[in-house]
Amino acid sequence: MAMGRQTLSLVLFSWLCKSTAFAVILRTTEKSVWTNEFESIELTCLIESISTNNPRIEWKKIKNGVPSYVYFQNKISGDLEHRALLREPANLLILNASRSDTAQYRCEVAAIDDQKPFDEILISLSVRVKPVMPRCSVPEAVTVGSSTELHCIENEGFPQSQYQWFKNNEELPEDPKTSSKFYNSSYTMNTETGSLKFRSVKKEDAGEYYCQARNEAGWSKCSPQTMEVYDVDIVGIFLKVLGGVAAFIFVIVGICQIQKSGYCSCKDHRETNYKVPQHDNRMDYASPDEGHFRHKSSFVI
Repeated sequence: MAMGRQTLSLVLFSWLCKSTAFAVILRTTEKSVWTNEFESIELTCLIESISTNNPRIEWKKIKNGVPSYVYFQNKISGDLEHRALLREPANLLILNASRSDTAQYRCEVAAIDDQKPFDEILISLSVRVKPVMPRCSVPEAVTVGSSTELHCIENEGFPQSQYQWFKNNEELPEDPKTSSKFYNSSYTMNTETGSLKFRSVKKEDAGEYYCQARNEAGWSKCSPQTMEVYDVDIVGIFLKVLGGVAAFIFVIVGICQIQKSGYCSCKDHRETNYKVPQHDNRMDYASPDEGHFRHKSSFVI
């Protein structure tokens, strides 16, 4: 009985060893990798077990669910041509990575002489892109007590940029209530959209502002822009209103004078040119050269 168990164990062990020795087994050091734009990255495809001398190695790029060849028939192809190479045993080295290289890559190894002739491994690559200089919008002048908004945006960075505002080269806290220096300020900052809103501007909010866009690949900032804050000029507003009223009255008087002059001229014209002459309808005497007269319809016997 013991002899039978030993024999069975030896057979099972021999079968497992044989199965392992004649099976393609792949491994990678990391299934999710990243690199910065214009840098190099190596996707590892390690062959842990194989018995076939010349296995078929292929790499495919999968983007938006659509696969395309990257390494096929012993040469680099597709959009990585001249920008990648295969390193032993089956690693793919991408040179000068671009944002379009962000995708999934599948390493496939086929060995027809092995009992398990095929294996594959999937690796996800993200190419991070540094933000470009953001576009910033800062109002030049605002009045005390009014509301205003500063804008900051850039669309090139990957992953999506986060935004941070600075005043006079000092970083503004996201919540002004957490800083004694900015405690009285009424602004709210949105680091996702890059907006900086002031609910009620104060004199101390005046200064030079600039925005910084940043992500894991780096950061970039716009040039400083000055925002000035003025008190409300009551006298100036009164004078402007008074001047507007005076101008309005002047225009109305001028229009009335023009209309009055035009009316009189038309009246005289009508009286002169359209006066109807009066006639005596009872009879119409003939001219002397006619030698007689005519009866009219109104002649009464």
